[in-house]
Amino acid sequence: MVSLWPEKAYRFIGVIVALYKEACMNKLTFPGACQMMRWHFHPLGFEASMDAPRSMVARLFDRATGETLLAIAGIPCSTVMAAHDVERIIEAVEDELEAFRPSCALQRSA
Repeated sequence: MVSLWPEKAYRFIGVIVALYKEACMNKLTFPGACQMMRWHFHPLGFEASMDAPRSMVARLFDRATGETLLAIAGIPCSTVMAAHDVERIIEAVEDELEAFRPSCALQRSA
């Protein structure tokens, strides 16, 4: 019998299950935490990389144009994080984005 689901869909579901199991154990590796943040900020693009052993750089961008909307350096993190640490990073990025939006509106009206 031929499957209606492409092989990539099965792999994607496997990744989701693995990340869910990882999150349920209350610990996420840095790549797993980044994937959770990508899902959270979708449809915006999200990238993150560790710039030092205990800090990261995060970037939110427009997927259509590639334009960077926000970049933050020096966010505390580690290679394995608790779920509440990932929530804290998301909140920090959201706070920065919210603080940045009024200046964008002022810039456009000028």
